[in-house]
Amino acid sequence: MPVHSVHDTQPADRWENAFLSGNGEYGIMVFGHPHQERIVHNHHRYVLPNESLTMRPPAVADRLEHVRDLILAGDRERAQREFSDGRAMAWTQSFHPGHVLHLDAQAEAGPVEGYHRGTDFTTGEVRVTWTDGEREWQRRAFVSRTDAVAVVEITGPRLDLVVRLSGELPGRPPEVTFSSSAEATGDGEACLTVVGAYPPGPGAAEFAGVTRAVVTGGRVTVKADAARVEGATRVVLLTRMDRSPTPVDVTGLRTALLALPAEYDALLARHAPVHGELYGRAELTLGASDGDSPLPVGELLALADPETLNPALVEALFHSGRYLLLSSSGVLPPRLTGLWLGAWGAAWSGDYTTDANINLQMAGAVLTGMPELIAPYAALIGAQIDDWRTNARTIYGTRGILAPSRTDGEHGLLFHLDDDWPWTMWLAGADWLLYPLYEYWQATGDDAFLAGTLAPWLVEAAVFFEDFLTREDDDGHAVLVPSYSPEVGPKDGPGVAGVNATMDVAAARHALTTAAGVCAHLGVEQAAADRWRALAERLPPYRVDDHGALAEWAWPGLATAEDHRHISHLYPVWPLHDITPDDTPDLAAAAREALLRRGDENTSAHGSLHRALVAARLKDGGTAKANILKILGRNMVFRSLMTSHNPDLEIYNADAAHCLPAVVTEMLVDSRPGIVEVLPALPPEWPSGSLRGVETRAGVRVDELSWDVREGVVRVVLTSPRERDIALVCRGAMDSRQTLRLLSHSPTGVILPFA
Repeated sequence: MPVHSVHDTQPADRWENAFLSGNGEYGIMVFGHPHQERIVHNHHRYVLPNESLTMRPPAVADRLEHVRDLILAGDRERAQREFSDGRAMAWTQSFHPGHVLHLDAQAEAGPVEGYHRGTDFTTGEVRVTWTDGEREWQRRAFVSRTDAVAVVEITGPRLDLVVRLSGELPGRPPEVTFSSSAEATGDGEACLTVVGAYPPGPGAAEFAGVTRAVVTGGRVTVKADAARVEGATRVVLLTRMDRSPTPVDVTGLRTALLALPAEYDALLARHAPVHGELYGRAELTLGASDGDSPLPVGELLALADPETLNPALVEALFHSGRYLLLSSSGVLPPRLTGLWLGAWGAAWSGDYTTDANINLQMAGAVLTGMPELIAPYAALIGAQIDDWRTNARTIYGTRGILAPSRTDGEHGLLFHLDDDWPWTMWLAGADWLLYPLYEYWQATGDDAFLAGTLAPWLVEAAVFFEDFLTREDDDGHAVLVPSYSPEVGPKDGPGVAGVNATMDVAAARHALTTAAGVCAHLGVEQAAADRWRALAERLPPYRVDDHGALAEWAWPGLATAEDHRHISHLYPVWPLHDITPDDTPDLAAAAREALLRRGDENTSAHGSLHRALVAARLKDGGTAKANILKILGRNMVFRSLMTSHNPDLEIYNADAAHCLPAVVTEMLVDSRPGIVEVLPALPPEWPSGSLRGVETRAGVRVDELSWDVREGVVRVVLTSPRERDIALVCRGAMDSRQTLRLLSHSPTGVILPFA
């Protein structure tokens, strides 16, 4: 049976190994020695104000035709300078941690034996237990999805603790100041408050945390900013947080806490069914041995091998990844670090890097049975869509929308650029970022969402290209110029700007045809839809280079740079299904050649898993496996099962943790409208197993997929919300393709003998 938890027999010696819980708004990190435990509290909207709040996109629309001429003439560096405004590179507001809850034993703390800490993925609880040889102590913690509160309970035969809140975390800028206080409020209760003040200027003024401490069986006194607990048998700590452009309403936070029951079990009983129902929809088994699955995390990670995909470790990371994605999705989708950070100074501002990372993290949300997690992702875009319109108008003088390469979650204006990084020229961003919403509609058939939210944005993505595509080549193809392939330029000569970046070509085609398709589905904008289809037909074809590889630039003379972490030119393969082995076999072979020729550069997590997703789409289980092993075989998983950006645990980063469930799912189930394919990229290490609760782009759910290669049997159970025909494909089966008639809400089971 799969294990829906992680546990350790050693305390976390660093914040990166902290066990994690979250409700999509607050996140907590539990680590440290049992007599000196620390719980870092994070909030999704905590970002450090900086000068980016007053920045706007460069007003360069009047230079567009001149810049186009320069690029077409080969003067790429000058074109980049002309399409900027001389600005230096500026970064988004940096995500930062909130405060620390200190739990320190008073003098003469006893010995620690039988230490155990664990996270239960089904409830979101983090538990720490130990004994002194005879008596047991326990700490439990979770963050409630129903009551918006972080909850900690400490129990034991005698609790003598000092409890306080502080801003004492590494890397805090000196201009960010903290004040802490404590107040006895009577009846065995105290209130702790910590307020962080940002430096003067635009943006928020303060962020704060308030903790209500309720003591049973002992007494609590207050000294300075700490509450001292003596002789208690139970302590319950309830915390709420906020950030404000004016002084935080601390009184309001205190009042809200007083309205909650100071009963851990009662609060958990309200939270656990909501969290658990979402988490429990999908499950993976890969035939892990009974001895491997329940191992402590240190021994589990020791199963990692640079040559073999250990089933127990992959199962654990599949379930942990879904848990972490769920826990960090709520008011916003996950950031580069999910929802957790234990030190200031996050790499890349801990923001939303939109040219690859956020889509990779969200890739498993719908597929692994949690389509509700698309709501915060849509909310992020919806709050910024006006800024995307401003970008298009200011930079290109067009209608429609142009997305930035990064955002801090507060606005979407395109200001992150300089002469060497021409993000003004990345045209694919809106289509790329809208794709997860389109996939959600394909899977759920939610026409209300399509009509009310998504379709207008898809129309604006198409309208941008309708206005932008005014040049054509000698063959009458529309020319995308300027164009940029994140984050790499053509191999030859200076400058990274170019013409017809394959990602931009794919995005333009997808934006135009998708807008036309959804408008036809909704019965609107028919004349415009005809124009968009006609324009899509005029886009250039994909180009295959002299190596037989799909070229990064569909323009003669622009050669592909082979060693880079990004593989943006494979956008037609994943996620678009524009190039597939069945429909476009020659282009699929070229795409595979491009994938194999691309070097790893710095073996970044997002690069490896992006490659694995593309390989799975190309039915190449060996290459998908090899890229997963770049994560598992290079020490990129912390003891929390959160992951790093680079090998050897360099840079705390959620890309791999959140993306890996999607990779495993795509290796086992591929889907598009009308087609569900099972076991498209099965590696040899998984000769038997099962996957349940997968949603598909065909609008049907895979209730169960189970297989046993040795016995030569695959079993599939599908359910559709309406009557429809589905092509079920299994390349290894005797009947590799068959058509099933699915009745409404009626599970249909099929057994497929292997050839």
